[in-house]
Amino acid sequence: MISQKLQDAIAGVSDKVDVVIAYQQGFDKLHATPCFMTTPEEIKNVIWNPLCVHNLTSYLPSLKKKKVAVLAKGCDSRTILQFIQEGLINRENVTIIGIPCSGVISVNKILQAINHEPVEDVSFDEKGNITVKTSKGEKTFSLQDVCPDKCKTCRFPTPIVYDVLVGDPIESNKTYDDAYADIKEFENKPIEERLKYWEGEFDRCIRCYACRNACPMCVCQDSCIAETRDPHWISQRATLSEKFMFHMIHALHLAGRCVECGECERVCPMNIPVNKLKRKINLDMKELYNYEPGVTPEDKPPMYTFNVDEVTIKEHKI
Repeated sequence: MISQKLQDAIAGVSDKVDVVIAYQQGFDKLHATPCFMTTPEEIKNVIWNPLCVHNLTSYLPSLKKKKVAVLAKGCDSRTILQFIQEGLINRENVTIIGIPCSGVISVNKILQAINHEPVEDVSFDEKGNITVKTSKGEKTFSLQDVCPDKCKTCRFPTPIVYDVLVGDPIESNKTYDDAYADIKEFENKPIEERLKYWEGEFDRCIRCYACRNACPMCVCQDSCIAETRDPHWISQRATLSEKFMFHMIHALHLAGRCVECGECERVCPMNIPVNKLKRKINLDMKELYNYEPGVTPEDKPPMYTFNVDEVTIKEHKI
């Protein structure tokens, strides 16, 4: 069982670190939750299955001065590389326990499918199907039907960087063009149609800032432009223009930095596809600078560099 192999891997590194960040059973059978282990006795509580959706690497910058072991899926490992490139963590203090991932579930999709009935039990079979039991009976779903959108475009099911790998590597059959086909299709629509789409999505925003709080790359939350009063850039009014401004600022502050872990979209209580906007900017970063966040350790983020003449940007001809 993968959970036993994972527990053995954690036991092998636990005496070398101050804390191990992993997953344990949440408040019900449908939820897993992050756990922070400091004693060997806690290792028995560790689980691994498609319910383990959180990007655990988000906690690393706040633990920069400690030695930490962390579980990382493929998409999560991109966060670690981006942290390293931006100097937000010390690589020598982090032990990465990589786990190849064939996809996780969207809890929201499951809850909608069962009409938010209380969950009594959850089980998985070898084919990747999930069976959810409620007081009204059982329903079985394929992982493909209830996974978040990020899993459908994931090109990195195996972590890019790790110290210990638990399980066999998984190869992706998705190309770069496959991963961004939906973004390119959306770009081909008339600008009026695109504007109307985003106005409709952002109008539902309640300005809770969950997307910002969950984002691993939003590291200036204590002085976030959305809440600062000096200088005072945007108000707290719940108007469409102010909502639009917040999301534009959030997206642009992640230019060349978003690792597409999907945490922003997972936590949004209004189900706004905010990750779609970040992926569009990532597509631009690839076309303009040939750069993908958290993919190649040797690369330097384009916003950290300056060239008088960029190869792919003909600004003097604009």
